[in-house]
Amino acid sequence: MTTPFAIRRLHAADPDFARHLDHLLSWESVSDDAVNGRVLEIIKAVRERGDEALVEFTQRFDGVQATTMAELILPRERLELALTRISSEQREALEKAAERVRIYHERQKQDSWTYTEADGTVLGQQVTPLDRAGLYVPGGKAAYPSSVLMNAIPAKVAGVPEVVMVVPTPKGELNELVLAAACVAGVDRVFTIGGAQAVAALAYGTESVPPVDKIVGPGNIYVATAKRHVFGQVGIDMIAGPSEILVVCDGGTDPDWIAMDLFSQAEHDEDAQSILVSPDAAFLDRVAESIERLLPTMERAEIIRTSLQARGALILVEDMTQAMAVANRIAPEHLELSVAEPERWLPAIRHAGAIFMGRYTAEALGDYCAGPNHVLPTSGTARFSSPLGVYDFQKRSSIIHCSAEGASGLGKVASVLSRGESLTAHARSAEYRIKA
Repeated sequence: MTTPFAIRRLHAADPDFARHLDHLLSWESVSDDAVNGRVLEIIKAVRERGDEALVEFTQRFDGVQATTMAELILPRERLELALTRISSEQREALEKAAERVRIYHERQKQDSWTYTEADGTVLGQQVTPLDRAGLYVPGGKAAYPSSVLMNAIPAKVAGVPEVVMVVPTPKGELNELVLAAACVAGVDRVFTIGGAQAVAALAYGTESVPPVDKIVGPGNIYVATAKRHVFGQVGIDMIAGPSEILVVCDGGTDPDWIAMDLFSQAEHDEDAQSILVSPDAAFLDRVAESIERLLPTMERAEIIRTSLQARGALILVEDMTQAMAVANRIAPEHLELSVAEPERWLPAIRHAGAIFMGRYTAEALGDYCAGPNHVLPTSGTARFSSPLGVYDFQKRSSIIHCSAEGASGLGKVASVLSRGESLTAHARSAEYRIKA
Protein backbone atom coordinates (compact mmCIF):
# COMPACT_ATOMS: atom_id res chain seq x y z
CA MET A 1 0.00 0.00 0.00
CA THR A 2 1.36 3.41 -0.97
CA THR A 3 1.58 5.76 2.00
CA PRO A 4 0.01 9.21 1.61
CA PHE A 5 2.27 12.22 1.56
CA ALA A 6 1.92 15.90 2.29
CA ILE A 7 3.37 18.20 -0.33
CA ARG A 8 5.70 20.86 1.07
CA ARG A 9 4.03 24.07 2.25
CA LEU A 10 5.79 27.44 2.35
CA HIS A 11 4.56 30.84 3.50
CA ALA A 12 6.08 33.96 2.01
CA ALA A 13 5.64 35.78 5.33
CA ASP A 14 7.92 33.30 7.08
CA PRO A 15 11.25 34.94 8.06
CA ASP A 16 13.09 31.92 6.62
CA PHE A 17 11.07 31.87 3.38
CA ALA A 18 13.95 33.06 1.14
CA ARG A 19 16.27 30.36 2.50
CA HIS A 20 13.66 27.64 2.09
CA LEU A 21 12.87 28.81 -1.45
CA ASP A 22 16.54 28.85 -2.41
CA HIS A 23 16.90 25.30 -1.13
CA LEU A 24 13.82 24.21 -3.06
CA LEU A 25 15.09 25.75 -6.30
CA SER A 26 18.69 24.57 -6.03
CA TRP A 27 19.75 22.37 -8.88
CA GLU A 28 23.23 21.36 -9.92
CA SER A 29 23.60 19.95 -13.43
CA VAL A 30 27.38 19.61 -13.43
CA SER A 31 28.57 16.19 -14.56
CA ASP A 32 30.78 14.17 -12.26
CA ASP A 33 34.38 13.37 -13.12
CA ALA A 34 33.57 9.89 -14.39
CA VAL A 35 30.98 11.19 -16.89
CA ASN A 36 33.29 14.00 -17.98
CA GLY A 37 36.17 11.62 -18.53
CA ARG A 38 34.09 9.15 -20.50
CA VAL A 39 32.64 11.88 -22.71
CA LEU A 40 36.09 13.30 -23.47
CA GLU A 41 37.30 9.83 -24.47
CA ILE A 42 34.32 9.41 -26.80
CA ILE A 43 34.82 12.83 -28.41
CA LYS A 44 38.53 12.09 -28.93
CA ALA A 45 37.75 8.72 -30.53
CA VAL A 46 35.20 10.21 -32.93
CA ARG A 47 37.58 13.01 -33.92
CA GLU A 48 40.38 10.52 -34.58
CA ARG A 49 38.51 7.55 -36.05
CA GLY A 50 35.31 9.08 -37.45
CA ASP A 51 32.76 6.60 -38.79
CA GLU A 52 34.64 3.63 -37.39
CA ALA A 53 34.22 4.97 -33.85
CA LEU A 54 30.55 5.78 -34.44
CA VAL A 55 29.81 2.23 -35.56
CA GLU A 56 31.74 0.80 -32.62
CA PHE A 57 29.96 2.97 -30.03
CA THR A 58 26.55 2.30 -31.59
CA GLN A 59 27.17 -1.43 -31.33
CA ARG A 60 28.37 -1.12 -27.74
CA PHE A 61 25.89 1.36 -26.28
CA ASP A 62 22.74 0.81 -28.37
CA GLY A 63 23.04 -2.90 -29.13
CA VAL A 64 22.71 -2.25 -32.87
CA GLN A 65 24.45 -4.89 -34.96
CA ALA A 66 25.62 -2.52 -37.68
CA THR A 67 29.01 -3.09 -39.26
CA THR A 68 29.12 -0.07 -41.58
CA MET A 69 28.05 3.55 -41.34
CA ALA A 70 25.75 3.06 -44.32
CA GLU A 71 23.48 0.97 -42.08
CA LEU A 72 23.08 3.94 -39.73
CA ILE A 73 21.77 6.36 -42.35
CA LEU A 74 18.06 6.79 -43.06
CA PRO A 75 17.17 8.17 -46.50
CA ARG A 76 14.39 10.71 -46.97
CA GLU A 77 12.24 7.92 -48.40
CA ARG A 78 12.28 6.18 -45.01
CA LEU A 79 10.87 9.30 -43.35
CA GLU A 80 8.12 9.49 -45.93
CA LEU A 81 7.34 5.82 -45.28
CA ALA A 82 6.96 6.54 -41.57
CA LEU A 83 4.36 9.17 -42.38
CA THR A 84 2.24 6.49 -44.04
CA ARG A 85 2.70 4.03 -41.16
CA ILE A 86 1.32 6.18 -38.36
CA SER A 87 -2.42 6.51 -37.85
CA SER A 88 -4.39 9.13 -39.74
CA GLU A 89 -5.20 10.78 -36.41
CA GLN A 90 -1.51 11.04 -35.52
CA ARG A 91 -0.62 12.38 -38.94
CA GLU A 92 -3.34 15.01 -38.77
CA ALA A 93 -2.17 16.08 -35.29
CA LEU A 94 1.47 16.28 -36.42
CA GLU A 95 0.62 18.33 -39.48
CA LYS A 96 -1.66 20.68 -37.55
CA ALA A 97 0.94 21.23 -34.83
CA ALA A 98 3.66 21.77 -37.44
CA GLU A 99 1.53 24.35 -39.23
CA ARG A 100 0.92 26.30 -36.03
CA VAL A 101 4.59 26.18 -35.02
CA ARG A 102 5.63 27.36 -38.50
CA ILE A 103 3.15 30.26 -38.58
CA TYR A 104 4.27 31.47 -35.16
CA HIS A 105 7.96 31.27 -35.96
CA GLU A 106 7.61 33.02 -39.30
CA ARG A 107 6.81 36.14 -37.30
CA GLN A 108 10.22 35.90 -35.62
CA LYS A 109 12.24 35.96 -38.81
CA GLN A 110 14.58 38.94 -38.97
CA ASP A 111 15.52 40.68 -42.20
CA SER A 112 18.61 42.61 -43.19
CA TRP A 113 18.44 46.41 -42.90
CA THR A 114 20.44 49.52 -43.73
CA TYR A 115 20.17 53.28 -43.35
CA THR A 116 22.04 56.09 -45.07
CA GLU A 117 23.48 59.03 -43.18
CA ALA A 118 23.53 62.59 -44.53
CA ASP A 119 27.10 62.30 -45.81
CA GLY A 120 26.29 59.14 -47.77
CA THR A 121 27.70 56.62 -45.30
CA VAL A 122 25.63 53.45 -45.19
CA LEU A 123 25.28 51.43 -41.98
CA GLY A 124 23.26 48.33 -41.39
CA GLN A 125 23.05 44.65 -40.63
CA GLN A 126 23.02 41.62 -42.89
CA VAL A 127 21.03 38.69 -41.52
CA THR A 128 21.87 35.22 -42.87
CA PRO A 129 20.91 31.68 -41.83
CA LEU A 130 23.36 29.10 -40.54
CA ASP A 131 24.62 26.76 -43.23
CA ARG A 132 23.74 23.58 -41.35
CA ALA A 133 22.00 22.76 -38.05
CA GLY A 134 22.17 19.53 -36.05
CA LEU A 135 19.18 18.20 -34.13
CA TYR A 136 19.58 15.65 -31.33
CA VAL A 137 16.44 13.60 -30.64
CA PRO A 138 16.12 10.96 -27.89
CA GLY A 139 15.29 7.56 -29.36
CA GLY A 140 13.98 4.13 -28.51
CA LYS A 141 10.78 3.86 -26.49
CA ALA A 142 10.93 7.58 -25.61
CA ALA A 143 9.00 9.27 -28.41
CA TYR A 144 9.35 13.03 -28.67
CA PRO A 145 7.92 14.01 -32.05
CA SER A 146 7.02 17.41 -30.60
CA SER A 147 10.71 18.03 -29.93
CA VAL A 148 11.49 17.35 -33.59
CA LEU A 149 8.93 19.94 -34.69
CA MET A 150 10.07 22.57 -32.18
CA ASN A 151 13.74 22.27 -33.12
CA ALA A 152 13.62 21.66 -36.86
CA ILE A 153 10.87 24.05 -37.95
CA PRO A 154 12.51 27.27 -36.63
CA ALA A 155 15.70 26.27 -38.44
CA LYS A 156 13.84 25.81 -41.69
CA VAL A 157 11.93 29.07 -41.24
CA ALA A 158 15.28 30.80 -40.70
CA GLY A 159 16.40 29.48 -44.07
CA VAL A 160 18.91 26.85 -42.92
CA PRO A 161 19.60 24.80 -46.08
CA GLU A 162 20.31 21.54 -44.27
CA VAL A 163 18.98 20.16 -40.98
CA VAL A 164 20.71 16.97 -39.84
CA MET A 165 19.01 14.81 -37.23
CA VAL A 166 20.64 12.19 -35.03
CA VAL A 167 18.46 9.73 -33.13
CA PRO A 168 19.62 6.59 -31.31
CA THR A 169 17.75 3.36 -32.00
CA PRO A 170 18.40 1.02 -29.03
CA LYS A 171 18.43 -2.56 -30.25
CA GLY A 172 17.44 -1.24 -33.67
CA GLU A 173 14.08 0.12 -32.50
CA LEU A 174 12.88 2.87 -34.82
CA ASN A 175 10.14 5.18 -33.61
CA GLU A 176 7.78 5.80 -36.52
CA LEU A 177 6.20 8.88 -34.93
CA VAL A 178 9.58 10.57 -34.52
CA LEU A 179 10.53 9.78 -38.12
CA ALA A 180 7.16 11.03 -39.35
CA ALA A 181 7.68 14.28 -37.43
CA ALA A 182 11.08 14.64 -39.10
CA CYS A 183 9.39 14.26 -42.47
CA VAL A 184 6.73 16.87 -41.66
CA ALA A 185 9.33 19.30 -40.24
CA GLY A 186 11.56 19.11 -43.32
CA VAL A 187 14.59 17.35 -41.81
CA ASP A 188 17.09 16.66 -44.60
CA ARG A 189 19.31 13.85 -43.27
CA VAL A 190 18.94 11.34 -40.43
CA PHE A 191 21.62 9.24 -38.74
CA THR A 192 20.61 6.55 -36.24
CA ILE A 193 23.33 7.38 -33.73
CA GLY A 194 23.07 8.85 -30.25
CA GLY A 195 24.90 9.77 -27.09
CA ALA A 196 28.09 11.79 -26.78
CA GLN A 197 29.36 10.18 -29.99
CA ALA A 198 26.53 11.72 -32.00
CA VAL A 199 27.24 15.16 -30.54
CA ALA A 200 30.93 14.79 -31.39
CA ALA A 201 30.09 13.71 -34.95
CA LEU A 202 27.86 16.74 -35.46
CA ALA A 203 30.48 19.08 -34.02
CA TYR A 204 33.56 17.83 -35.86
CA GLY A 205 32.16 15.78 -38.75
CA THR A 206 33.14 12.31 -39.91
CA GLU A 207 33.41 10.67 -43.32
CA SER A 208 29.60 10.37 -43.39
CA VAL A 209 28.24 12.90 -40.89
CA PRO A 210 28.69 16.53 -41.99
CA PRO A 211 29.82 19.05 -39.38
CA VAL A 212 27.10 21.49 -38.33
CA ASP A 213 27.16 25.07 -37.08
CA LYS A 214 24.80 24.58 -34.15
CA ILE A 215 23.49 21.62 -32.14
CA VAL A 216 20.04 21.77 -30.58
CA GLY A 217 17.78 19.29 -28.83
CA PRO A 218 17.52 17.48 -25.48
CA GLY A 219 19.45 14.46 -24.26
CA ASN A 220 20.75 12.62 -21.20
CA ILE A 221 23.70 13.61 -19.01
CA TYR A 222 26.21 12.29 -21.57
CA VAL A 223 24.63 14.33 -24.34
CA ALA A 224 24.48 17.46 -22.17
CA THR A 225 28.10 17.01 -21.11
CA ALA A 226 29.22 16.52 -24.70
CA LYS A 227 27.38 19.70 -25.72
CA ARG A 228 29.31 21.59 -23.04
CA HIS A 229 32.61 20.29 -24.37
CA VAL A 230 31.99 21.01 -28.06
CA PHE A 231 30.62 24.51 -27.43
CA GLY A 232 32.94 26.91 -29.19
CA GLN A 233 33.54 24.49 -32.04
CA VAL A 234 29.80 24.77 -32.66
CA GLY A 235 26.95 26.71 -31.12
CA ILE A 236 24.49 24.97 -28.80
CA ASP A 237 20.97 25.87 -27.73
CA MET A 238 21.34 25.46 -23.96
CA ILE A 239 22.18 23.03 -21.19
CA ALA A 240 18.69 22.31 -19.95
CA GLY A 241 17.81 21.31 -16.40
CA PRO A 242 14.69 19.43 -15.29
CA SER A 243 11.28 20.60 -16.49
CA GLU A 244 9.50 23.19 -14.33
CA ILE A 245 6.06 24.69 -13.89
CA LEU A 246 4.99 27.55 -11.64
CA VAL A 247 1.25 28.13 -11.36
CA VAL A 248 0.03 31.43 -9.91
CA CYS A 249 -3.67 31.14 -9.08
CA ASP A 250 -6.09 33.55 -7.40
CA GLY A 251 -8.20 30.66 -6.10
CA GLY A 252 -10.84 30.80 -8.81
CA THR A 253 -9.71 27.84 -10.97
CA ASP A 254 -10.97 24.28 -10.48
CA PRO A 255 -8.43 22.72 -8.05
CA ASP A 256 -8.44 19.48 -10.08
CA TRP A 257 -7.24 21.45 -13.10
CA ILE A 258 -4.38 22.93 -11.11
CA ALA A 259 -3.41 19.57 -9.63
CA MET A 260 -3.24 18.06 -13.11
CA ASP A 261 -1.20 21.01 -14.39
CA LEU A 262 1.31 20.32 -11.61
CA PHE A 263 1.29 16.62 -12.52
CA SER A 264 1.96 17.46 -16.16
CA GLN A 265 5.50 18.53 -15.32
CA ALA A 266 6.10 16.18 -12.40
CA GLU A 267 5.51 13.17 -14.65
CA HIS A 268 8.57 14.04 -16.78
CA ASP A 269 11.00 12.69 -14.20
CA GLU A 270 11.77 12.62 -10.50
CA ASP A 271 13.79 15.87 -10.72
CA ALA A 272 11.03 17.92 -12.36
CA GLN A 273 9.61 20.80 -10.33
CA SER A 274 5.97 21.82 -9.82
CA ILE A 275 5.07 24.81 -7.66
CA LEU A 276 1.76 26.52 -6.93
CA VAL A 277 1.59 30.08 -5.56
CA SER A 278 -1.68 31.54 -4.27
CA PRO A 279 -2.92 34.17 -1.78
CA ASP A 280 -5.86 31.88 -0.91
CA ALA A 281 -4.94 29.41 1.88
CA ALA A 282 -8.22 27.51 1.56
CA PHE A 283 -7.59 27.04 -2.15
CA LEU A 284 -4.15 25.57 -1.45
CA ASP A 285 -5.89 23.07 0.85
CA ARG A 286 -8.31 22.12 -1.93
CA VAL A 287 -5.48 21.62 -4.41
CA ALA A 288 -3.63 19.44 -1.88
CA GLU A 289 -6.79 17.32 -1.59
CA SER A 290 -7.04 17.08 -5.38
CA ILE A 291 -3.41 15.97 -5.57
CA GLU A 292 -3.96 13.23 -3.01
CA ARG A 293 -7.16 12.03 -4.70
CA LEU A 294 -5.97 12.16 -8.33
CA LEU A 295 -2.44 10.86 -7.88
CA PRO A 296 -3.40 7.16 -7.65
CA THR A 297 -5.17 7.47 -11.04
CA MET A 298 -1.99 8.48 -12.87
CA GLU A 299 0.03 6.04 -14.98
CA ARG A 300 3.28 7.62 -13.80
CA ALA A 301 2.10 8.02 -10.20
CA GLU A 302 5.39 7.05 -8.54
CA ILE A 303 7.43 9.45 -10.66
CA ILE A 304 4.94 12.24 -9.90
CA ARG A 305 4.95 11.38 -6.20
CA THR A 306 8.76 11.45 -6.01
CA SER A 307 8.95 14.72 -7.94
CA LEU A 308 6.36 16.46 -5.77
CA GLN A 309 7.92 15.20 -2.55
CA ALA A 310 11.43 16.23 -3.50
CA ARG A 311 10.93 19.49 -5.39
CA GLY A 312 7.24 20.46 -5.31
CA ALA A 313 5.59 23.10 -3.10
CA LEU A 314 2.40 24.99 -2.35
CA ILE A 315 3.33 28.59 -1.46
CA LEU A 316 1.00 30.97 0.37
CA VAL A 317 1.51 34.68 -0.35
CA GLU A 318 -0.11 37.79 1.07
CA ASP A 319 -1.53 39.04 -2.24
CA MET A 320 -1.08 38.90 -6.00
CA THR A 321 1.63 41.55 -5.93
CA GLN A 322 3.73 39.31 -3.71
CA ALA A 323 2.88 36.38 -5.99
CA MET A 324 4.45 38.27 -8.89
CA ALA A 325 7.57 38.93 -6.83
CA VAL A 326 7.89 35.23 -6.02
CA ALA A 327 7.37 34.33 -9.69
CA ASN A 328 10.16 36.66 -10.76
CA ARG A 329 12.43 35.25 -8.06
CA ILE A 330 11.82 31.73 -9.39
CA ALA A 331 12.09 32.73 -13.09
CA PRO A 332 10.31 29.53 -14.17
CA GLU A 333 10.48 27.66 -17.44
CA HIS A 334 6.66 27.57 -17.61
CA LEU A 335 4.47 30.11 -15.81
CA GLU A 336 0.70 29.75 -15.67
CA LEU A 337 -1.19 32.91 -14.70
CA SER A 338 -4.39 31.11 -13.78
CA VAL A 339 -6.20 34.25 -12.69
CA ALA A 340 -9.26 36.29 -13.63
CA GLU A 341 -7.41 39.12 -15.37
CA PRO A 342 -4.02 37.79 -16.51
CA GLU A 343 -3.40 40.85 -18.71
CA ARG A 344 -3.40 43.00 -15.58
CA TRP A 345 -0.48 41.08 -14.12
CA LEU A 346 1.51 40.40 -17.28
CA PRO A 347 3.54 43.65 -17.10
CA ALA A 348 4.76 42.61 -13.64
CA ILE A 349 6.36 39.42 -14.99
CA ARG A 350 10.01 40.01 -15.90
CA HIS A 351 11.42 36.49 -15.90
CA ALA A 352 9.69 33.45 -17.44
CA GLY A 353 10.36 31.14 -20.36
CA ALA A 354 6.72 30.98 -21.47
CA ILE A 355 3.66 32.61 -19.92
CA PHE A 356 0.29 30.83 -20.10
CA MET A 357 -2.54 33.31 -19.63
CA GLY A 358 -5.88 32.58 -17.97
CA ARG A 359 -7.65 29.57 -16.54
CA TYR A 360 -8.09 27.68 -19.82
CA THR A 361 -4.49 27.79 -21.04
CA ALA A 362 -2.91 24.54 -19.86
CA GLU A 363 0.86 24.41 -20.16
CA ALA A 364 0.51 21.14 -22.07
CA LEU A 365 -0.92 23.06 -25.04
CA GLY A 366 2.35 24.91 -25.34
CA ASP A 367 4.30 21.65 -25.27
CA TYR A 368 2.60 20.39 -28.39
CA CYS A 369 0.61 22.65 -30.59
CA ALA A 370 -0.07 26.23 -29.48
CA GLY A 371 2.74 27.52 -31.71
CA PRO A 372 5.44 29.10 -29.51
CA ASN A 373 8.53 26.98 -28.93
CA HIS A 374 8.63 24.54 -26.05
CA VAL A 375 12.43 24.62 -25.80
CA LEU A 376 12.70 27.03 -22.86
CA PRO A 377 15.24 28.25 -20.31
CA THR A 378 15.24 26.30 -17.03
CA SER A 379 16.81 26.58 -13.57
CA GLY A 380 16.32 30.33 -13.32
CA THR A 381 18.07 31.08 -16.61
CA ALA A 382 14.94 32.84 -17.88
CA ARG A 383 16.52 35.83 -16.10
CA PHE A 384 18.86 36.18 -19.06
CA SER A 385 17.86 33.82 -21.85
CA SER A 386 14.92 33.17 -24.15
CA PRO A 387 12.97 30.36 -25.81
CA LEU A 388 14.52 28.67 -28.84
CA GLY A 389 13.51 30.56 -31.97
CA VAL A 390 14.27 31.48 -35.54
CA TYR A 391 16.83 33.99 -34.25
CA ASP A 392 18.90 31.06 -32.93
CA PHE A 393 19.44 29.86 -36.49
CA GLN A 394 20.29 33.27 -37.95
CA LYS A 395 23.47 35.28 -37.56
CA ARG A 396 24.06 38.96 -38.04
CA SER A 397 26.91 40.76 -39.79
CA SER A 398 27.41 44.50 -39.39
CA ILE A 399 27.56 46.59 -42.57
CA ILE A 400 29.72 49.74 -42.75
CA HIS A 401 30.14 51.55 -46.08
CA CYS A 402 31.76 54.96 -45.66
CA SER A 403 31.56 57.71 -48.19
CA ALA A 404 34.69 59.86 -48.63
CA GLU A 405 33.13 62.56 -46.50
CA GLY A 406 32.00 60.07 -43.86
CA ALA A 407 35.44 58.45 -43.68
CA SER A 408 37.02 61.84 -43.11
CA GLY A 409 34.69 62.76 -40.27
CA LEU A 410 34.85 59.38 -38.58
CA GLY A 411 38.62 59.27 -39.09
CA LYS A 412 39.10 62.33 -36.90
CA VAL A 413 37.12 60.72 -34.07
CA ALA A 414 38.90 57.38 -34.46
CA SER A 415 42.28 59.12 -34.50
CA VAL A 416 41.72 60.77 -31.15
CA LEU A 417 40.39 57.62 -29.48
CA SER A 418 42.99 55.22 -30.90
CA ARG A 419 45.90 57.50 -29.95
CA GLY A 420 44.39 57.65 -26.48
CA GLU A 421 44.80 53.86 -26.41
CA SER A 422 48.36 54.10 -27.84
CA LEU A 423 47.32 52.18 -30.96
CA THR A 424 49.04 54.39 -33.51
CA ALA A 425 48.57 52.06 -36.49
CA HIS A 426 44.84 52.33 -35.92
CA ALA A 427 45.15 56.09 -35.80
CA ARG A 428 47.26 56.39 -38.93
CA SER A 429 45.00 54.00 -40.84
CA ALA A 430 42.05 56.27 -40.09
CA GLU A 431 44.07 59.46 -40.67
CA TYR A 432 45.05 58.49 -44.22
CA ARG A 433 41.40 58.94 -45.16
CA ILE A 434 40.92 62.36 -43.56
CA LYS A 435 40.47 65.09 -46.13
CA ALA A 436 43.06 67.86 -46.00
